[in-house]
Amino acid sequence: MSNRKIGLVVLAVASLYAGHAVAQEGNWRDGRKVFAKCKTCHSFAEGKTLFGPSLAGVFDRKAGTAPGYSYSGAMQAKNAAGLVWSDETMDAFLTKPKAFIPKTKMKFPGLSDAQDRANIIVYMKRRASR
Repeated sequence: MSNRKIGLVVLAVASLYAGHAVAQEGNWRDGRKVFAKCKTCHSFAEGKTLFGPSLAGVFDRKAGTAPGYSYSGAMQAKNAAGLVWSDETMDAFLTKPKAFIPKTKMKFPGLSDAQDRANIIVYMKRRASR
């Protein structure tokens, strides 16, 4: 293989890797736009439940433990199994909630775009920790 072809292959692989890294790094401003789909049901105010639980302090918290919200049996089972909300578990849940927790009360179909999920997670972490 010529040096030119090797250079093009290396450049292509590097571009793919760089694109993957960018897709996993979220932008909170873009996440705020994505969260517009969620704000009808979720609040970041401590103890304020809407159709869904408050997201205040959600990260590093056991699933199904926000005060003042009546969780589904499926979410309670995940709690009993030790599910804790992290970047990874939130990403899996937001991809397709009913696949991650069958029989969850959450009606939202999910976010198929990995970049949207990365963005919303960064935004949620920023807001949920205030």
